[in-house]
Amino acid sequence: MSSSPIGIIVNGATSRIATTQHLRGALIPMRDEGGIEIGGELYVPDIYIVGRNAHRLERLANELSIENWTTDLSAALNNPDYPIMFDGAITHLRTETLMRAIEAGKHIYSEKPVAPSVTEGCRLLRAAQAKGLKHGAVEDKVYLPGLQKLAKLLDEGFLGEVLQFKLEFGWWVFDGIDIPCQRPSWNYRNRTGGGMISDMHPHWRYIIERLLGPISSVVAVAWTATPRRVDEDGTHYKVDVEDSTAALIELRSGIIGSLNASWATRVWNDEPLAFHIDGTLGSAIAGPQACHSQSYADTPAVTWNLTSKSSTQNSENWREILDPIRDMNSYRVGWEGFLSHVIANTPFSSTFEAGIRDVKLAEACLRSHSERRWVSMDDRVNN
Repeated sequence: MSSSPIGIIVNGATSRIATTQHLRGALIPMRDEGGIEIGGELYVPDIYIVGRNAHRLERLANELSIENWTTDLSAALNNPDYPIMFDGAITHLRTETLMRAIEAGKHIYSEKPVAPSVTEGCRLLRAAQAKGLKHGAVEDKVYLPGLQKLAKLLDEGFLGEVLQFKLEFGWWVFDGIDIPCQRPSWNYRNRTGGGMISDMHPHWRYIIERLLGPISSVVAVAWTATPRRVDEDGTHYKVDVEDSTAALIELRSGIIGSLNASWATRVWNDEPLAFHIDGTLGSAIAGPQACHSQSYADTPAVTWNLTSKSSTQNSENWREILDPIRDMNSYRVGWEGFLSHVIANTPFSSTFEAGIRDVKLAEACLRSHSERRWVSMDDRVNN
C-alpha cells in the first residue's frame, strides 16, 4: 500500500494538552505506526510544531523526533506542505490564530472552546466556509471507554425510558502556596480566558446531547471557592473567574438533569467524572474508564433508618460493564475522524458547528448566572 505525508501544524505544541494528548497520545503513535489508512492509502502525519519558547520547542522536537519547529507562526502558515493547522494554544488568542490560519488557506482543528463567544465562533465558521475549508472541534470525551459503554447501554434499551441524569466532575486543585497547583494559572484569570464554565462546559454539552438529546434550557450559578492562588513564577494573584458551578439542565425531550463541577472538591470515587443516568428499567454510572449498571431486578428496596447502619450494601447491586469496546486514545479517535474528513470528505460530527454549540452552553450558563434566570439554548442572542 502506498503512503503519503499529510502536513499538520500544531500550534501551542508545548502546552500540556497538546504535548500529552495530541502529540504523544495521537499524532506521534500514528506517525510511528506508519500512518492511517484512508481510502486505500496510508497517510503519515508530518508534524510542524509551533510555540512561543524556542528552548522548550527544540527540546520537544528532539524528544519526539520532529524535524520542523518554529516560534514564527507566520512561517508555518506560509508553508504549502502543511494544509492543516491545529490550535492548542491559550484560549484568548484563539480567534486571531484561527483566522490567520483560515486566511492562509489551512483546514482548522481546534481545542475547546473553539472561540471565546458564539459570535466569534460564527465569524470563524463563515470565513472557513467561504474558502471551502474543512473545520473541526476537539470533542474527545465521548470516545472514552466508560462513556462508550454507557452509550451502548442506552442504544440497547437497558435503561428503558430515561427519567433523569446528573453529571459530577472535579477534584482538589491546590492553590500553589504550600503545594504546587496542578493546573496552569491562565485557567484562573479572566484576561486569559480562564474559568470552569468556558473551560469545561463545552465538554458537557456534547456528552449530554450525544447521549440524551438536545438541551433546551439551563439555569446556573457559579462561584469562586479558592480566591487566591500562586502562579508558575511564584507570584500571588487574585482569582477573578469561577472555579465551581452548579446547573440544572432541561432537555428538549423534557428530561431534567443536574451538573456540578468544581476545582475545590475532593474525589470520593475512583474517577473525577461521573455521569449517572436513571431509567425505568435500570440505571448506569460511567466515568472516563469504567461503567456500572443496575437493572430493575437488581434494585434493592432501600429503607432509611437513622438509628442504625443499613445492612444493605448498595454497591453490591451494581454490575461493572466489561463489554469489549474500541480502547484507543480518545484524542487519536478524533484525529483519525478529522483527517479522514479532510482527505476523503467522510462525515465528521465534531465540526465547527458542534464546537460553536459547545460554546453556546457555556455562554448560556454564564448568562443565567449573571441574570439569575433560566436561559434558552435556542436564544439567538449573540449569534
